[in-house]
Amino acid sequence: MARSKAQRGALWAVGIVVAIIVVAVGGWLFVAHQMKERILETLGPNGSAEEIDVGFGHVTLSRVRLRGPQDWPASDAMRAERIVLDIDMHEALRNRVHLHGVSVDNYYLSIVRSADGRVQILPGLKETARVADAKPDAKEDARSQEEKLIDRVSFERGSMEFFDSSVQKPPYRVLISDSRATIDHLHLPALTDRTNLSMSGSIKGPSHTGTVSWGGWMVIANKDSQTRAVLSGVDIASFDPYLLKKAGARAAVTGGTIDLTVDANIHDYRIHAPGTLTLNHLQISDTGNGLDTFLSIPTKAAVAALKDRKDQIKLDFVLDGDLRDPKFSLQESLSKKLAAGFAKALGVSVEGVAKGTGDTVRGIGNALKSLLGQ
Repeated sequence: MARSKAQRGALWAVGIVVAIIVVAVGGWLFVAHQMKERILETLGPNGSAEEIDVGFGHVTLSRVRLRGPQDWPASDAMRAERIVLDIDMHEALRNRVHLHGVSVDNYYLSIVRSADGRVQILPGLKETARVADAKPDAKEDARSQEEKLIDRVSFERGSMEFFDSSVQKPPYRVLISDSRATIDHLHLPALTDRTNLSMSGSIKGPSHTGTVSWGGWMVIANKDSQTRAVLSGVDIASFDPYLLKKAGARAAVTGGTIDLTVDANIHDYRIHAPGTLTLNHLQISDTGNGLDTFLSIPTKAAVAALKDRKDQIKLDFVLDGDLRDPKFSLQESLSKKLAAGFAKALGVSVEGVAKGTGDTVRGIGNALKSLLGQ
């Protein structure tokens, strides 16, 4: 009799455990289905994933593609061979979003600067994510304001392509290959915490392959930041449109590399950014067109002044200004400082350089604006 009671007790215990497992599995399958639906809604009509595999604690998206809109200069805004989401399951079962990590592998990302200087990345994704978060009931506003935390986003084995319409049409293209990037601590939707950022890669020019790196922290909500941007050994020809005002068809810059370091601090929309630009082995040819200029100096005058200064020209500068002031232009400020410094280094007249810089040279400023945070 005692054994029979013990057996019945054991069966009850097993039954309870089985019931718990069934409920847990059913709950997980429901959560997994919701995850798939949310991902597809977030990708939107221009996005696709060949496969979405939902495992316990992670979601893997294979061969992901986000096509560019009609006026996008590249066919894809983003693509990746694999994206893995590492999910905090405790929070997921409570219908909250906490990702320990997002890993993007073997990727391509295109970034566009429009003619008015606005930077666009992953077009339409923000809007589709907002729609995916919404509920068709009275709790919609509260749902859209729910906290979402991502500990780290990493990009590995990829490339970033910049298309800049502010310097020429069709947009000027700069490709950063062998690119890696990390974003640490994204606290949505407020974005009032510090987010740490880093990026590195290579820029291949006609005769040299240089490196680029950028890193620091930023409070995305108010743009406060402290970052460092570094270019090392980058072919000057890669920045022709930013340095050279060309009236003729022939190229003026025939050789040389750029080294650049900028330490940018932004607080309350005021920027203080000391930096150093070094031109190594700069070679400029006289195109014969009197309207061609390099950093606002006519190429003929620059060629003459460079005869004994081809090895290295170092220009120090400091950018200061209020980013909310419509009269302040980061691009123009940097252009003027570099033009004046270049003229001084070559020992040519600065008079005319200060007058015409804004119109005659775009400057490296366009290439740096996104790195400096404007």
